[in-house]
Amino acid sequence: MPPASGEPDKRQAAREVIDILHEIATLLNTNLNRQQLSYCVSLIENGVNPEALAAVIKNLREQYPEPLDAADSDERQRA
Repeated sequence: MPPASGEPDKRQAAREVIDILHEIATLLNTNLNRQQLSYCVSLIENGVNPEALAAVIKNLREQYPEPLDAADSDERQRA
């Protein structure tokens, strides 16, 4: 069955919202990519407390820091 005529409009609107939220997240230095941001929005839409979600993300980042990229480590060694 083909998708309803309003479905592409909803998808485009959702992409635009994520794009705007990603711009805001970038300005706030959250280091969340579009996919991660989309997951967060989905969790919040489904009733997750935003403050609790932020605390979990912060805790996970402290426990599991991202490894440095080779380019980052080379740049730091030069400084």
